[in-house]
Amino acid sequence: MTAPTLAELRRFAVRRSLFAPTTLERAIARLGFVQADPIRAPARAQDLVLMQRVRDYRAGDLEARYEKLAVEEDFFVNYGFVAPALSALMHPRSGLERHTRARAKKADEVLAFVHARGSAHPRDVERHLGGGTEKNYWGGSSNLTTRLLDALHYRGELRVVRRDAGVRVYAPAPSRLLARGVSESVDALIDVAVHKYAPLPAQSLASLVGRLRYAAPQWRGELARGLARAKERLAHASASGVEWFWPAREDPRRAAHRGAASDDPDGRVRLLSPFDPVVWDRRRFELFWGWAYRFEAYTPVKKRKLGYYALPLLWGEHVVGWANLTHDANGLASTLGYVAGKPPRDARFRRALELELERFARFLTPRRRP
Repeated sequence: MTAPTLAELRRFAVRRSLFAPTTLERAIARLGFVQADPIRAPARAQDLVLMQRVRDYRAGDLEARYEKLAVEEDFFVNYGFVAPALSALMHPRSGLERHTRARAKKADEVLAFVHARGSAHPRDVERHLGGGTEKNYWGGSSNLTTRLLDALHYRGELRVVRRDAGVRVYAPAPSRLLARGVSESVDALIDVAVHKYAPLPAQSLASLVGRLRYAAPQWRGELARGLARAKERLAHASASGVEWFWPAREDPRRAAHRGAASDDPDGRVRLLSPFDPVVWDRRRFELFWGWAYRFEAYTPVKKRKLGYYALPLLWGEHVVGWANLTHDANGLASTLGYVAGKPPRDARFRRALELELERFARFLTPRRRP
């Protein structure tokens, strides 16, 4: 196979990720993992990702339909929603920091309470077992029972059965046994990650595999060997002085030159989540589009260049700018910025942008639920 150019890899990346809109369950199965984020500006990250890939998707559909879907909340390379097959690959988790005796006793009490109730809201656990706080990962204080529920969930002893007003409700998780050998499991986890984020520069592939220590801490020591096997197994080529990797059965050059499954791939405007797989890898983003996108929600206001929650603006296969959206009773408002300093001088772009903003207005309109 002739080595693809950087332009062909860019088009390949866009077209393989932004597949033709399908059902919610099929989209989740195809992605394998949908990263979650609690910020709504104008909607949560998971909703922004899915609205680009699910027919007639509305903000909140995932949470509303969660109990009936084949999906689990879990930690992969970040926290989010995973297909059941991926969840099974990561559990049972081990190799975790051991609780102190007092904390282990409290965790056992929490677990016993959830088993006795069948499912439990953190508020019910706290009411029954008492409150208290402890230091969290960021140096602040968090509710002890909430932290214990999170830890039991991560360890695979609890699962999230639904959310009440955004708060996780927990139930006992089924017993899980390791169904494959360690090497086979690590390879399968890497393949899921590569399938979602390919094509990947070599440095990004190494970083992505390193993040699987969160998905399967029990195999942290196997990841370097898994990366070496992946580099032998995956298709790869050099483009613009960078080594790139992607699934072995896919052909970037062929995919780049055939019509994409999505509608009008060369002329559509899409406003993407900061965590969308198309833009998630900031290293790849700069290689593809020649400018640095930064997520600035936690950047001091005076230092922001793009805005609180800037959505990359993709036109065809080019990210030409960004948008900050707000939505309230008065409707959708947008503030746009462009890499070139001004919008493309093309009537097709203006019309495509209008259509995308109309799609967003519909996406943000609450669905009537029974």
